Amino acid sequence: MRVLGRHPVGMILSAPYAVYLAVIFAYPLGFAVWMSFHDYFFAAPGAIVDHPFVGLDNYRAVLTDPGVHRAFQNILIFLVINVPLTTGLALVLAVALNRAVHGRAFLRVAFYVPYVTASVAVVGVWLFLFNSGGLVNSVLGPLAPDPSWLINEHLAMPTIAVFVTWKQLGFFILLYLAALQNVPKELYESAAVDGASAWHRFWSVTVPAVRPATALVVILALITGANLFTEPYLLTGGGGPNGASASPVLVMYQRGLQQGEPDFAAALGVLLVLGVLIVAYINRRLIERD
Repeated sequence: MRVLGRHPVGMILSAPYAVYLAVIFAYPLGFAVWMSFHDYFFAAPGAIVDHPFVGLDNYRAVLTDPGVHRAFQNILIFLVINVPLTTGLALVLAVALNRAVHGRAFLRVAFYVPYVTASVAVVGVWLFLFNSGGLVNSVLGPLAPDPSWLINEHLAMPTIAVFVTWKQLGFFILLYLAALQNVPKELYESAAVDGASAWHRFWSVTVPAVRPATALVVILALITGANLFTEPYLLTGGGGPNGASASPVLVMYQRGLQQGEPDFAAALGVLLVLGVLIVAYINRRLIERD
């Protein structure tokens, strides 16, 4: 049992999940890295074909592709809007829900319902709200944008960012609610005795106390943005108008499956994973520093 370490039972119990990670994540990632360095293409089932080593050719193709550049610009716009909006709203609403007495359970469920609802279902509602003759434009009247929200090159990605914020907000609220349960009430009482206003108590007590949760929320929001696919695919018909809402993952799908260039898609995926890891690491160091 020495092979299993000090706690063999724990190792045995965690083994199925370790196998799951290896099969579902580690092997596909390793195969994608291998694919990105070879001239890989889809062949007929059972056919044996050569996949010659091409070095960094696929990465050069990705880094010089205008569509990829546009996709990363789009996702940057998405993250600039989505991450601060998600973090700020989730924290403020979590604090409000933590203090609410009447209807607290109902409000928590109401915020969480969009998160567990299938995207296909809620996308239909947003298409109704934000199309040219939708409810939002009817309310705005002459102030409505032309072209409309989801067919406007400048407004398509911001609209998607707001949609994802609304849909994911309930999950992040629950994360903050869990963190708020661990904040000692004595800190608020001491701050109140010292004459701190509600705003100062929020800024000086609540925000520092939930900093680890904030780091988690920001990292998860970044990962969500980096993996954005369903929303632009459904809301704008696959990255329109003119690629203004295309995301890197959507480009991977289009180039890898629709256009039969899996080696290009694999190289793009590897670069995307590396980018997310670097941004997540920097974010963690900045937020969790003393």
